[in-house]
Amino acid sequence: MPEKIKTHSAGPASILFRQANADDIPAMSAIRLAVVENALSDPARITEQMYRDYLEASGRGWVAEQDGEILGFCYAASADASIWALFIAPAQEGRGIGKQLLTLAVQWLFEQGHRRIQLSTGKNTRADRFYQAQGWTRLRVDEKDAYYAFQPEG
Repeated sequence: MPEKIKTHSAGPASILFRQANADDIPAMSAIRLAVVENALSDPARITEQMYRDYLEASGRGWVAEQDGEILGFCYAASADASIWALFIAPAQEGRGIGKQLLTLAVQWLFEQGHRRIQLSTGKNTRADRFYQAQGWTRLRVDEKDAYYAFQPEG
């Protein structure tokens, strides 16, 4: 049963944040391939089956949708309590969509009993700055990536 998600008013039509399903995979893949930062060096590396697995079997996925168009998506991986993906269509950046999708993924991982969530992203990118601004702790940096953790205070 799809997860009940609230809508967010942004512009002329509300944005619906909902659990992703298999019908969303083509749009999610197109968004993933359209990003400029953190672009895939080998687009074949992320398969349709990987998208399917993270819908339920390996985690949970969410999309932001407006007027039938997918604006962005996020996947949480349950095995290692990580954010597997968070991507927003380039034309939709700066609208708070990524923040809301990330919040849904983090809440779900905490509801699964995880106490700490992790992720990695390209260092010195907008995504790197985004996670810092959301209160994530930058644990380390290597040649190309920054590694983060998030856990509730207290």
